[in-house]
Amino acid sequence: MARRKLRSGTVVIGGMGLLAAALAACGSDPDKRCVDPVSYDVLPDYKCRKSDGAGGSGGGSGGGKYYYGGSVSDGKVSGGSFDKSAVSRGGFGKSGSGGG
Repeated sequence: MARRKLRSGTVVIGGMGLLAAALAACGSDPDKRCVDPVSYDVLPDYKCRKSDGAGGSGGGSGGGKYYYGGSVSDGKVSGGSFDKSAVSRGGFGKSGSGGG
C-alpha cells in the first residue's frame, strides 16, 4: 500500500484555519454576568436588561449592571470590572483573568 503525501496547499490551508481560530479567541469578548453593583451578588440576566426590551450594558430596570471577567465564589464576583474595556479575554497561552 502506497503512502499518500500531503500537498503543501493542504498544509497551508489547515495552518491558516488554525491561525484564524487563535486570532478569533484572542479578540473575543470577556465573560459578562449581571451583578448588583453594591453587594457584588450575581443576579439573573433579566435584571440587567433595559426596560425597552433591548439588551444593554447595564442600568436595566432590575438594578443590575454587567460585570466583565473575574470569577464567582459563593454567589459573589471578584477580579473583574464593570468597565468592559478594562478587562481582556484570554486566548491561547493567556490566563483569561482580568484586572479591576
